[in-house]
Amino acid sequence: MEQGIEQGLVIAAHGRHYLVQVDGVRLHCVTRGKKSDVAVGDRVALRRTSADQGVIEKIGERKTLLYRSDQFKSKLLAANVTQLFIVVATEPSFSDDLVSRSLIAAEAAGVTAHIVLNKTDIADQLPAARERVALYASLGYAVHEVSARSAPEATHDMLLPMMQGETSILIGQSGMGKSSLINLLVPDADIATREISAALDSGKHTTTFTRLYSIDADTAVIDSPGFQEFGLYHLTEGMLERAFREFGPHLGHCRFYNCHHLNEPGCSVLTAVEHGEIASQRHDLYRQLVHESSQTPGY
Repeated sequence: MEQGIEQGLVIAAHGRHYLVQVDGVRLHCVTRGKKSDVAVGDRVALRRTSADQGVIEKIGERKTLLYRSDQFKSKLLAANVTQLFIVVATEPSFSDDLVSRSLIAAEAAGVTAHIVLNKTDIADQLPAARERVALYASLGYAVHEVSARSAPEATHDMLLPMMQGETSILIGQSGMGKSSLINLLVPDADIATREISAALDSGKHTTTFTRLYSIDADTAVIDSPGFQEFGLYHLTEGMLERAFREFGPHLGHCRFYNCHHLNEPGCSVLTAVEHGEIASQRHDLYRQLVHESSQTPGY
């Protein structure tokens, strides 16, 4: 290894400022120039500039990269994750669009996706919430019902074994109880967040950064800020059709080899939609995503 270069793990990101764990020490790091293509979960090579600061020189090879994008820019969520947990709740109402887009992002990135239905103790809202997540369960996605507030021990005992030996990221809209779940899974998460917040932006308390908590040597949980939209402008049409897992049996059976599955005659996917084998709601999302991917400006 080059002299003066150390290896570390990025445990938090806020703007172009990163907190990197190096042998039990946290260093406040920046990148060279204006590059900000570092993600939480990245293994990086860095050079110290002082006892507690450094410059990131190189990003290690990534196994996976989760990100969302709009027409103009990308927002990295996390690198090297193996699992994505999408947290929804009985109330407030959750966005099906966000859930579906998160599942597509996971499929495209090669990350296993789970759905966690929280606040099952709100009994009058539970049947409607169950009905909404049933679509995803029918596609083969695991749905886990929990109540972080009323049954914390049972919630902890259900989720923690699934996370053992994995790097898992939790995402969800505000109000779904994601923070409560993180606090159950990671004792002292609040203290760690305050420390990270202080290190990243001089003591102002912020929750707008993604952070990684190590549970043990092989297990990590990443918490991302709540967001309402999940743009997937970076996915090509070919990537999209493969990310809708229910399209799989029908791909390659259309009349035209270059079928877009939008309005072509003899399209196997559209026939499946007509017969109820593919939910029209999911095909509508596919149509929307293909439209979005065609809007990306050329570089």
